[in-house]
Order: sequence, then C-alpha cells, then structure tokens
Amino acid sequence: MGIFDKMKHAIWGDDERDREATSETAIEDTYLGTTSATTGVVPEVSTSADNPALRDIAAAGVQPLSKPAPIEQAQNPTATATAVDVAAQLDRAVATHGQKLEWRHSIVDLMKALGMDASLEERKELATELNYDGDMNDSARMNMFLHKALLQKLSENGGKVPAELLN
Repeated sequence: MGIFDKMKHAIWGDDERDREATSETAIEDTYLGTTSATTGVVPEVSTSADNPALRDIAAAGVQPLSKPAPIEQAQNPTATATAVDVAAQLDRAVATHGQKLEWRHSIVDLMKALGMDASLEERKELATELNYDGDMNDSARMNMFLHKALLQKLSENGGKVPAELLN
C-alpha cells in the first residue's frame, strides 16, 4: 500500500475498509429473489417463464448471478455512494492530535494530523506516487505541489474537498 492509499484510508476511516470488504465478499442476490449470497454457481434457479426479460436467458441455460450495477457505478467503479468530507475529517484529526496543525496550508501538518511520518523521505515517496517531476531537493516547491496534488487526488477518489483548497 502506497503513502497516498494510507492517507486515504486514514481520512476515510473504517467505513472505507468496510465498503471494500463488502465488495470483495459474496454478492447479495436480490436480482434472483433469493436472500442468500451466490458463489458464482447457480444450481437450479427457477426463472419465471412469464418474465419476458428473463425468458430467453433461462432458455439458454444462463442464469444472472446478481442485479446489474447502477450505470454510474458501472461507468466509474471507484466512485463511492457518499462523498467523504475531507476537511471535516482532517479538522477532527487535528482536534484530537493536540498540536496546532495547519493542514489547509502544509503537507507536513496534514501528514502529522493523520498520524503519519512527515519526513522528507516519506514526502519524496509521496511525490513519486503523485508524479512530481520537479527537483525533490527543493522541498518548499515539492511541498506546495504535494499539498495541492494530494487534495486534488482525494477529490478525484470521492472526497469532498473545499474548492478554495483545489485552486
């Protein structure tokens, strides 16, 4: 897991891990009218011959395994149902941290608020992940890039980030 993923998980919290765990486990098969999850093999599922949408599928011996994903999710599978308020989560993290941290302006403070190592080495690794192509020895310029790029990427991954922090 990269540094960005660690930061995202720290902001999203356990809900993100729960969503990922749920999506990787068995599928609830409400499409077939059953309440048990399927395992990919559907023995003797009765498909009503009265239902014209399923009649041809049943005649071919193919059974749908689950309800199709909503079109928005099918087109963008990384989208989450509810956006995480990144600013609120980071404000909460700062409040519990016990130090005055300016996460809205500093990548170092943002990382500290999340309980992460904010060393130059970690920031250089994050810079590599976020495709920084500048001089990594110019830490001030790199830090400004990291702060903006991180918030932008969090926004692209379903985070709700205030517009003034994205400009």
